[in-house]
Amino acid sequence: MFRALYDWMLRMAHHRHAMRSMAAVSFAESSFFPIPPDVMLIPMVLARREKAYWIATVCTLASVAGGIFGYAIGYFLFDTVGQWLIGLYHLEDKVVALRALYDEWGAAVTLTAGVTPLPFKLITIANGFFSYNFAFFVILALVGRGIRFFLVAALLKRFGAPVQAFIEKRLDLFAWIFLALLAAGFAVVTII
Repeated sequence: MFRALYDWMLRMAHHRHAMRSMAAVSFAESSFFPIPPDVMLIPMVLARREKAYWIATVCTLASVAGGIFGYAIGYFLFDTVGQWLIGLYHLEDKVVALRALYDEWGAAVTLTAGVTPLPFKLITIANGFFSYNFAFFVILALVGRGIRFFLVAALLKRFGAPVQAFIEKRLDLFAWIFLALLAAGFAVVTII
């Protein structure tokens, strides 16, 4: 089921616009798009392991730029765009609980969301909405997203061929696990 998409992503990793496309997905995911950039990062690093750290750098910087856009949505447009996005994910009743969480654990929440499959876009918007310290937010986003994307790049660069063979042999399983983690990230946010 996922083979054609995977093969297409590997071919696209060599395309002249691959980095721009991944950067666009990474930017969008941090502010409004539901699909994480890992769907492009992983095949791109597997296809071009010699550029693993450059790919991770572009992915990280684009994600943080998208996070800044998400912060701006929360800070300047929460009553319009922010409310729409929160309504899209059915999290209207969670804003009060999230505010209490931010008052005590804002740094940990931001850092954790940057590294894990939690929906980063919701955290970036919440940072803006709660007027979390902007400079600290940017630092936490850089650290969290950097850890996530550079860890993936380093592991794939170091163990690329065996990892690629392992993934390709069990592609459907990995795709379903990835989708389950994505759904779990959204579920965790709805539970808070």
